[in-house]
Parts: sequence; C-alpha cells; structure tokens
Amino acid sequence: MTVQLQELAAQLESIRQEAQQALAATDSLEQLEQLRVKYLGKKGPIPQVLGGMAKLDAADRPRIGALANEVKEAIQSDLDRRRTALQAAQIQAQLEAETLDITMSGVYRPQGRIHPINGMMDRVTDIFVGLGYTVAEGPEMETDYYNFEALNFLHDHPARDMQDTLYLPDGNIMRTHTSSVQIRYMETNEPPVRIVMPGRCYRRDTVDATHSAVFHQVEILAVDEGLTFTDLKGTIKVFLEQLFGEVPIRFRPSFFPFTEPSAEVDVQWKGRWLEIMGCGMVDPNVLKAVGYDPEVYTGFAAGMGVERLAMVLHQIDDIRRLYTSDLRFLQQF
Repeated sequence: MTVQLQELAAQLESIRQEAQQALAATDSLEQLEQLRVKYLGKKGPIPQVLGGMAKLDAADRPRIGALANEVKEAIQSDLDRRRTALQAAQIQAQLEAETLDITMSGVYRPQGRIHPINGMMDRVTDIFVGLGYTVAEGPEMETDYYNFEALNFLHDHPARDMQDTLYLPDGNIMRTHTSSVQIRYMETNEPPVRIVMPGRCYRRDTVDATHSAVFHQVEILAVDEGLTFTDLKGTIKVFLEQLFGEVPIRFRPSFFPFTEPSAEVDVQWKGRWLEIMGCGMVDPNVLKAVGYDPEVYTGFAAGMGVERLAMVLHQIDDIRRLYTSDLRFLQQF
C-alpha cells in the first residue's frame, strides 16, 4: 500500500469516527440535520478526501472509492438510528406533557338554552317552512311608506291610532309590525309568493303583565292566482293543529287596513277562548301599491305575537319575565 493510499484511508477513518461521536452527542432533530449536511453533503469532508485520488496510482483508486462508500454508509446508518431514537423520545415527551388525569374533576360549563321567545319563533317559522313558505326579513327601522302608506293606512286613518308609533328625529320610525316586510318582498319578487316573516317590533305600549314596548311577531303572506278565504282558513287550521293539537278554532270578523275581509282567530285552550292571531285577504290597494294586478292575483296574510304564544304554551303569567334574564326562570326551558 502506497503512502498516499494510507493517508487517504486514515482520513476517511478519522471522518467516520468524528461523525460517529458527533451523532451520538446530538440531542435534537435540527442538530441532526445539520450534521447530515456537514458529513454527507457535497461540500463535506468525504468529497474533499476523494479529491486527492488524482495522486494515486490507477490501481489504488477503486480501493479508496470503495472505502469512501463504506464510510458514507456507516455515517448514514448511524444518522438513521439516531433520528429514530430522537423521534421516539420526542413522541414520548409529547405524550407525557399531554397526559390527562381522568380522575380529576372536570371544569363545569353550564349548557346554554334557547330563549323561550326565540324557541317559539323558530317553532312557528319551522311549521310554515314545512308548508312551503320561505323566510323573509326586513329592517327594524322603517319609513312611513313601508310601515303604513303602502299597507293602505291613510295619513289620517284612525287605524294609526291603534298602533302608538315610536318616531325618530329623521322622520323614520321603529316598525310597529313585520307587515312592512310584505311590501319590500313583493316589490322585488313576482307572484306566486309564500313567505313567513319573523322579527322584532316596537310600540309605545305601557309595560305591564301583558304588554311590552318591544315585542316579536311572525307573519305570513301568500299571493297567487285564485287564492280564497278558504285557503286562508285551511292554512291557519293546519298551523294551529301542529302548534296546539286538536283544539276548537273559530274565526271572528275584524278590521285591518291591509286586509279585506279580516278576522281574528281564537282557539279553545284550557276551557276558554284565546285570541291567537289576526288574518284576512290582502286588500287590493296593497297589491296595487307593489305593482300586482288585483284582477289577476289574490292573497292572504296572517300575523301573531310570539310572546303571547310563548306565554300560553309555557303557562307564563307575566310577559316581563321573558325580558329579565333571570336564570331561575330561563333554566326551566
């Protein structure tokens, strides 16, 4: 063996031992990657050693090449074993850090409940959606036109006195009913129309056990060719049966500016008649206001107070209980 061959072989063995010691001492995957680049990269010590092969005899060069490959494979094997060990240690540390003591008491988080007003509004809406109606909504701050004029309320109409209105400084109002959504929807949609309109309303009512200045309504509207009061009665009957079950129902003549004829609907509940909702056939003037031809289309509408339904079905004696946020009351639902 020539002197040059011995020197190159010694250098390769030194590189192997140095790499073995460095790999054994490393304690992170990041450091391990740095060592891989250092010893097995293109700029590592092994390629530098191989660069001296030009000084060797042709017969000695294959021996140095084979020896260099052995050193590379040995370093790679040591590196793989160290990587496996470090990964296993990392997983074990993570498991120990994330271990839960299942014998400890958990942190109690009380389960939320749907408010009885929201629950009743959802229940009513779901019934009409099941009958093929689409949910429609509108702004709570309205103009006089949408809240009154387009619904056949004249400026001096006595019906305006029935609804004490909250007027805003800019001339707009807080809507007194969700009927304004009917006008907004019909203005942008052609018949047939079948919509259900849940929402919050405002009136200058004196707050007591049965009245609130802020309350909620759900209304329905259907417009199509050939709709009659019989269709209205059938729809109301199906709705009330799903809400109350098999109970006697009666329609009493009434008056609303936006329907003609109009009726109040009562159900017999726990031995007495309860007024539940108002309804009627859409007045032709309302259809004209949105560009529908009353000679072609007819429609019916109905509306009900959500709080009243909730009070009846949940046997609540005072509407103010619905707004006090008293957990002792709300947790019953």
